[in-house]
Amino acid sequence: VQLQASGGGLVQAGGSLRLSCVASRRTFMPYAMGWFRQAPGKEREFVGAVNWSGLNSEYDDSVKGRFTISRDNPGDNPENTIYLQMNSLKPEDTAVYYCAAKGPPTGGLIFTKVSDYNYWGQGTLVTVSS
Repeated sequence: VQLQASGGGLVQAGGSLRLSCVASRRTFMPYAMGWFRQAPGKEREFVGAVNWSGLNSEYDDSVKGRFTISRDNPGDNPENTIYLQMNSLKPEDTAVYYCAAKGPPTGGLIFTKVSDYNYWGQGTLVTVSS
């Protein structure tokens, strides 16, 4: 069981990136999923999360209005993929970004704590230059 995050890179301040996270098993489809980030010397922190359907989401105040999480409709895509669209990037957004899944299914709930999640991807580095 794996989560594979990708899409990181180097971008100038004000630019955009879209991160993707693919789950290796269809069993992730009903799981709540989230994005977290960890900057050098800092603890891993919450960025945003969605419930199993993707219809409900929550974001940290630092990214509200700039970042958007979405997930593929399971009927459209056999892979369970979520995305993190990041716009108006700032140097302080520089970090390794991790996707995470919480199983087993928990209905419409959203989870914001690192300790809530039991499956983690390997991380993808986002660097925003000033």
